[in-house]
Amino acid sequence: MSGPPPPYTEGRASGQGRVFQSAGDQHITEHHHHAHHYTPGPGASLFAGTTAPGPGPDSVRVPLVGRAPAVLRDRADLMRRLRTAVGGDSGQIHVLHGMGGCGKTAVAHAVFTESARDGARVGAWVGLWVNASERLSLRAGMLAVAADRGAGPGELAAAHSGQRAAADLVWHHLDHSAEPWLLVIDNADDPAILEEGGWLRASPRGTVLVTTRYATSRAWRGAVLHPVGVLPTEDAAQVLCDLAPHAGTPAAAEQVALRLGCLPLALTLAGSYLHHQLLESWSMDEYRNHLEADPTNLIDQGAALDSGRPESRHLVSRTWQLSLDALVDQGLPEATTLLRLLSCWRPDPLPLTVLAPASLGATGLLDTTRVEPALRGLLDHSLAAIVSAPGGTDGEQPVRCVQVHGVLLDSVASGTPADQRPALTEAAATLLEAALPEDGGGGGGVVALLVPHAVRLLREGDARTADRVVGLAVRLAERVHETGDYSAALALAQEAAGAAERVLGAEHRLTLSALQRAGRSLFRLGRIAESEEVHRRVLHVRERVLGPDHLDTLESCHGLQQPLFRLERRAEALSLLRRAADGLRSALGVEHPRALRSRAMLIEGLAVCKEEAEFDRTSPQTVEDCAQYLGCDHPTTLAARHTYAFGVSRFGRAEEAEPLARRALADRERIQGRAHPKTLAVTALLGYVTASLGRWDEAIQLTRRCIEARERALGPEHPFLVENYSELADYLARAGQTDEAERLAREAFPLCERILGPDHAATLRVRQVLASD
Repeated sequence: MSGPPPPYTEGRASGQGRVFQSAGDQHITEHHHHAHHYTPGPGASLFAGTTAPGPGPDSVRVPLVGRAPAVLRDRADLMRRLRTAVGGDSGQIHVLHGMGGCGKTAVAHAVFTESARDGARVGAWVGLWVNASERLSLRAGMLAVAADRGAGPGELAAAHSGQRAAADLVWHHLDHSAEPWLLVIDNADDPAILEEGGWLRASPRGTVLVTTRYATSRAWRGAVLHPVGVLPTEDAAQVLCDLAPHAGTPAAAEQVALRLGCLPLALTLAGSYLHHQLLESWSMDEYRNHLEADPTNLIDQGAALDSGRPESRHLVSRTWQLSLDALVDQGLPEATTLLRLLSCWRPDPLPLTVLAPASLGATGLLDTTRVEPALRGLLDHSLAAIVSAPGGTDGEQPVRCVQVHGVLLDSVASGTPADQRPALTEAAATLLEAALPEDGGGGGGVVALLVPHAVRLLREGDARTADRVVGLAVRLAERVHETGDYSAALALAQEAAGAAERVLGAEHRLTLSALQRAGRSLFRLGRIAESEEVHRRVLHVRERVLGPDHLDTLESCHGLQQPLFRLERRAEALSLLRRAADGLRSALGVEHPRALRSRAMLIEGLAVCKEEAEFDRTSPQTVEDCAQYLGCDHPTTLAARHTYAFGVSRFGRAEEAEPLARRALADRERIQGRAHPKTLAVTALLGYVTASLGRWDEAIQLTRRCIEARERALGPEHPFLVENYSELADYLARAGQTDEAERLAREAFPLCERILGPDHAATLRVRQVLASD
């Protein structure tokens, strides 16, 4: 293996000003240096000899880090602000805060190094470095600062013996320093240590720079706070390329960086591992593949290769345990339980409603009164963050979420005792289900945010939790389907079906429920033949296993009739629909939502099959029952009004259909939004109705609107959209816009023949437009 790549030069000279460590195998460590000492100032000899009680650093002029970064990536704006502070903003305290492994110490080291490098100039700033990870190291370091700034042996001895307030001594000499200074207080992860001793103060003679994981504290009052997070993807990939330039392409490095969540510590360890390999010499692609099996252990191996015996702060398996231990010391052991629960989910934003105290308390994992303090503790220690995610529609409010870094979640999951995982997984599924908005109650933003977390549970669960997890995924897929995101609903349903079949068997009720849900989404995506195949398979199994009159079997009848209608097998479709509607109504009662949904669908089936007498006799009552038992804004009520307007127009009663269609469109727009697929279906219907009334301009406008939205959502070859092309060509021709009608018809004709068939009504309509020209 070749030696380490050459170090980069500081980017500022070329105008880059980028930050994070990326030279060979270096990383920040936390031991005392024993080389490159400075000449001690007055009184400093006390700490170099044997008379000084307690441990002390050899030099506060040398950062307590190991191999220093040669270049830093990304933090250009932060570095500019800190340079300005050190250069002229005396008297201010600056706090770098963020989760472990984000490179806070690396940034502080870069600022410190610049100050020390300029120290040869008359009047330049003096750099001072203190490790605040423990009370003893903080006290020893701060007294060494006093010695550096001129405190005599007698003063220091008095401070050590308790005859003089140690912090007052330190700040007296800092306030009267002959040179301006930069004081770095590193790893101040317990602000109480600083507060108790009065160690953190501002001084007109210098600038204090604190690094901490603690995001909020009374100790930071009056300080300038600087959050330090993960790197942008491009910079994160460059760190890997810097450390292991021969391991792969920038594109491969980007994929590894994304898997590592662009966390500087994880990137450094991964790059070190790839650089130091002797036997296998993995590429970045191979490293990413191996991450899936045991990510935490693999990442940590980079530290062992680099330094042999790394400290806890430099292992992803241990660095965050420091914060959890601090939370236990603060009386918050529940924070560990909460973090283990969060590790059951994905690192994507998780709606805060999932962690509602009442719901979480009901799982038995945490006492209801301890949920809020536990979450607050995780936030304070930068183990979690509150973020805002977009709502589901234009009018929906943003969703407040909690988010935890993926490498942290992997680390916590790997350290959770195996016997605790099933209870945590079941609780995680229960909480997601409790957070689902009520049917018809909006909340599309929350619904979409729950999907990746449900997928994680499906992939990580086992037989002990399968019923709960798959049941949740099926219900969630149904809600996603209602929002109009049929692709996401299909993916989740298929994931649920695969998990159920692996663990529960191919004929288990949940496997069949997941497959049926997939069949419905396939239908809406225009994959009609696939939908029919899935629904028919499920129906046959349910008839054999459950019997012809079981409620699930009747649901399968309801599902199969939809693709059959599109495939022009109307008699079979109507027979199945009647069977479902009559059977569900008989078994569940007239007011049950499942029975009403089948009756609402029967309205459309009767219209398509031209059963006008039965349509007129039964449909108005169905619409009335839906409104009475479900409410005027329920999805089934909307569907009933929609299909009733469709049926009236289908029987050639356009004047009667127009107010019905306009009301249906207004309701859909108000409740589901202008771009929802069901709203677009009513838009197309109203276009048809206005065309039937000879109002061609309005019909053209409505149909264009429908086409534009469906092209964005469904693609140009969806069967519904191809029918819209045919309708628009017809309306344009009837409006006298023959050139555009002919152009559109020529474009649509091959699509109609291939997708809908040569004898479909839309194909015949386009052929007629072309023939008239």
